[in-house]
Amino acid sequence: MAGRLRRPSGPNAHLIAWQFADLAALGTDSARAQHEVLWVTPGGEIAGGAEAFARWLKFRGGAYGVLGTVMRLPGVRTLAAGVYRLVADNRQRLPGGTPACALPPPGERAP
Repeated sequence: MAGRLRRPSGPNAHLIAWQFADLAALGTDSARAQHEVLWVTPGGEIAGGAEAFARWLKFRGGAYGVLGTVMRLPGVRTLAAGVYRLVADNRQRLPGGTPACALPPPGERAP
């Protein structure tokens, strides 16, 4: 996934696991970071979940950018959010998923 964040030209995104990020400095917390992927702009704006994924696609550009734009359209945005939540809640069960992909049980903190 990290390699796909790279753009052919221009600035690139930095992929940081939430466990290693200074979440307070970014204006968020571990509860949100465990719940959804976050896209943080250089200006400090935070998007989460399907919206974060759509922004990454737009940032990536090309055909990915078109898909990111479509994902932000009314109606499609709602569908994308539902699909995102389904995938995020079951990511450890998907091909390539590992126990490390699973979130800790409710009430437990991640390492």
